Amino acid sequence: MKQLQFSTPLGLLVVTSNTKGIESILFRDHTEAPDHSNDMLLLDCKAQFDAYFKGSLQQFDLPLAAIGTDFQQAVWQQLSQIPFAQLRSYSDIAHALNNPKAVRAVGAANGRNPLTIIVPCHRVIGANGSLTGYAGGLERKDWLLKHEQNTAQALGLFQLEASIAP
Repeated sequence: MKQLQFSTPLGLLVVTSNTKGIESILFRDHTEAPDHSNDMLLLDCKAQFDAYFKGSLQQFDLPLAAIGTDFQQAVWQQLSQIPFAQLRSYSDIAHALNNPKAVRAVGAANGRNPLTIIVPCHRVIGANGSLTGYAGGLERKDWLLKHEQNTAQALGLFQLEASIAP
């Protein structure tokens, strides 16, 4: 297992990889992760995050190797289908899984997403349009959604499906 930590506008990210790909990307307040800054996969991941935060990348292209249950993997796959700067509710994800009663289980799997931003769990909101839990904190979730909205507007892509309160 290899790790790389780097600063972002939202704080420190720690990226962990294994022989199959990126295993986790998580916000940390502080860490002493080993420096694998010579690992090409980790450097590519950092470069893609730099481009994302600059507004020039909307879709990450990295091999992913997150560890989770079959249900969690299915939820994370659905999250990965949410287009840049668009929103879905937990109910939308449950329906996409053909399991409309699994809203709470979807929420739990969403909260255990180990690939922050790349698997865009920040794009999932409450059915009433409210910002709901985010492992990185609601302030980061709000920042990410506004960043994507501003990027999409600047590129002339599209508007968010639901408004985000200023």
